[in-house]
Amino acid sequence: MRPHLLAAAIATVLSTFALSAKADVTLDEIFGHKISLEGLIQSDYTQYDDDITTLEDDGELRRAEIVLKGKATNWEWVVGYDASTRNDKFLDVNAKFKLGSKLSWTVGQFKQPNSMEELSSTKNNDFVAKAMVTSTYSPGRRVGTSLVWTDTLWTLTGSVFGDEITTGGGEGNGFGGRFTFAPINTDGNVLHFGLSGITYDTHNDEARVRARPGMDMSTTPRLIDSGTLRDADDVTTYGLEGGWVAGPFKINAEYFESTIARHAHSDYTTDGWYASGLWNLTGETWGYRNGVFTTNKAGHGGYLGMWQLGLRAEELNLKDGGVNGGKETNYTLGLNWYFRQNFKFMLNYVKTDIDRPNGTTEKPSALELRGQLYW
Repeated sequence: MRPHLLAAAIATVLSTFALSAKADVTLDEIFGHKISLEGLIQSDYTQYDDDITTLEDDGELRRAEIVLKGKATNWEWVVGYDASTRNDKFLDVNAKFKLGSKLSWTVGQFKQPNSMEELSSTKNNDFVAKAMVTSTYSPGRRVGTSLVWTDTLWTLTGSVFGDEITTGGGEGNGFGGRFTFAPINTDGNVLHFGLSGITYDTHNDEARVRARPGMDMSTTPRLIDSGTLRDADDVTTYGLEGGWVAGPFKINAEYFESTIARHAHSDYTTDGWYASGLWNLTGETWGYRNGVFTTNKAGHGGYLGMWQLGLRAEELNLKDGGVNGGKETNYTLGLNWYFRQNFKFMLNYVKTDIDRPNGTTEKPSALELRGQLYW
């Protein structure tokens, strides 16, 4: 049986336990290891109001993740797989060892340290689609090793990595680092700053930068696109982060600049940013751990759950020198409902303003729906 079919079967069976599961399903304790299982199923539907390019209304299974974990006193391990047809790939597959109260060492496949939004848990995404800069500039999960030093107010991460486990995934050897500082870090009141840098070799001396119009459906065409650059040596990306939590309010912002070094042409530099704000209408706040904001459980029982209202503005500029990849600005209005312990529903309205590489301008919009089950 193919891995994605096996994982889908397991996820379907275990979802029957989700109504009573609060975070994960504890399976057993073997040789001092607490063995647990987590799952995430996301289903999306998008309805478009297109402009020039035809955008077809569509729905899909966005994610079908199954994650097996083991935890002992001084080390832990994880094996994850996404069984959805869209992804069909391994997730985190690694072991993490405690080298003291503040230092940890990870070996295997894991997310690389270059984006606050990318490092946040997928099940708690603020919007249906991640920001364009997150999807465009993150190398995702790669096989490698990292050291992480964490303190109450700051974190420091260094990583060396190679290709992704799954064939056809991210490729290229590289290294990266991330530093975060939280001068204010108390319950319900957090101020966060961060910076990151990452560089990696290209595959077959080729690179490409492109993005969908703020909509997460796999069938949505990418309307800004640099095209394939065939004399690309390596990719270097720098990022700046800022975040603030004050009770039920949260503000996030990130800026990235990325340069593709080329042999026979001038280097190609692109950049982009996003800024978002969320309001927990039901009064909950956020947590903060290891340089990343975490979403708390609903503070209300019964059927009220937790309600969030969000707004995001973002831009990605792929114009540089002789390469006109286009420029895109998006605005997203979102409403989230965390229902009881295991369900989440999301509604987003996205409006875009796109300068296409072919010189035309398009302004499509979309209504996005997501249903989510997790345990």
